Amino acid sequence: EFLASEAMHELGIRTTRALSLVVSEKGGDTSNRPWYSDRNKRGPLPTLDDPRLASYSLEQRKQIISQLSVQQKNDPDVMISEPCAITTRVSPSFVRIGHFDLFARRAMAGLADDDDVPYDTTTDAWKELEELMWHAAFRDYKESAYDPFVEKKDAKGASLAILKGAMVNISNLVADWVRVGFAQGNFNADNCLVAGRTMDYGPFGFMDEYHPLFAKWTGSGEHFGFLNQPSAGYANFVVLAESLLPLIVADAGEDWMKEEQRVKKEILTEAQEVFQEEIDRVFRSKLGFDQHEESGSDLWSELEPMMRESRTDWILFWRRLTMVMKEYPSLDSTAYGDMLDLLMGNDEVVKGSSPFYEPLSENYRSKFLDWITKWRKALKEAESSSDDPMSTSSDDTTVPSNWRTLPSNATPYERMKISNPKYVLREWMLVEAYGRASKGDENMVFELLDLVSDPYGERDGGDDDDDNYEEKYFKRAPDEALTAGGTAFMS
Repeated sequence: EFLASEAMHELGIRTTRALSLVVSEKGGDTSNRPWYSDRNKRGPLPTLDDPRLASYSLEQRKQIISQLSVQQKNDPDVMISEPCAITTRVSPSFVRIGHFDLFARRAMAGLADDDDVPYDTTTDAWKELEELMWHAAFRDYKESAYDPFVEKKDAKGASLAILKGAMVNISNLVADWVRVGFAQGNFNADNCLVAGRTMDYGPFGFMDEYHPLFAKWTGSGEHFGFLNQPSAGYANFVVLAESLLPLIVADAGEDWMKEEQRVKKEILTEAQEVFQEEIDRVFRSKLGFDQHEESGSDLWSELEPMMRESRTDWILFWRRLTMVMKEYPSLDSTAYGDMLDLLMGNDEVVKGSSPFYEPLSENYRSKFLDWITKWRKALKEAESSSDDPMSTSSDDTTVPSNWRTLPSNATPYERMKISNPKYVLREWMLVEAYGRASKGDENMVFELLDLVSDPYGERDGGDDDDDNYEEKYFKRAPDEALTAGGTAFMS
């Protein structure tokens, strides 16, 4: 948890920060917890020719096996004793949407006796809801939601401004999680900050093999799965909107019900569009397009099933695609076969360098080759139709620090490098680090902290880097890490 929030910060994603990590010394407090023995692994998956799947089509069998690969998670089978520890977190605010949900429910319990007035605004519960709103406005959205409204005591204006800010920040947050392969695991309203910062690093995980429903936690279910996180974020925003609606319509008079319905529909319709646009912008940028160029969204729709069916490593695939753009910056190049070879890597030369957990069949080689051809042609078409044509330079020194602030004429390589990190905290790295630390060797903990300080850099052991992190950490997860309890999944 300590390492994860620092990694998230360096990835350019809004997060609470880790101030300190305090661990009980030998002879200090310990806790017993259920965990996983070395024997506790995900069971073997059925094969395509399994007789139990004989009644299904080939595509249905693939989907069933793929679904089982993320749903098959075991419970712990041993009890272990561990030292106690406390991570101290810092943030401008820790106001959760769940806080507003609770206080709004209390306030709405006091309905007014007068049919022309929606709520009894004289109760302590109502005043507490107002106080919570002003606190959140001050701590999280001071310039937009507090300063313009506090002197006039305009609770409606402040509440609407909070919703505008939260709409943007939460949609940005979940889209960025997808961008870097992060699954929070339990993203309900209690684990969602009004400010749109990553807060709860309990059952989190960075994804190795891509699956749209990936999550490390055994209790995540489909609703908190990897590509469902934007939907979960929107569901949390709906709770926030419903919780602030009483403050927005409190002075609406006898037409308060119509006004409540109108405001709610208007806000949630806008939010749906914003959440969808944010995830579309992520994939456009990951593919090298300007974030407002619609071509990238269509290419992702075609790429997604190919990645899912070919057992693709999320981080390696996108970063190696970035390497393709670096090595072939001219969009006039038609060396598509060479581009595919570069994307595929070569495990015989560098073990674990291929983004595919199984060798590509000829069928999928052909599919990826066709897709690369379409991708490059679409980029060229986008450049030719742009009012501000993009450069094709691949100069690393020009890469900005945040993909959302890139100028419209940024190069495809610039967009891709800052959108597709090379290093994230994969679970197998963390397991090895805390395993060593439990035996008194904390070197790897500090090494990982250094690694994630520059997640978009090459760190390849060149003249300015003696660590050669590329060899250690820019590779697929070991096969055993994809099945081992406590690494592939956890309670």
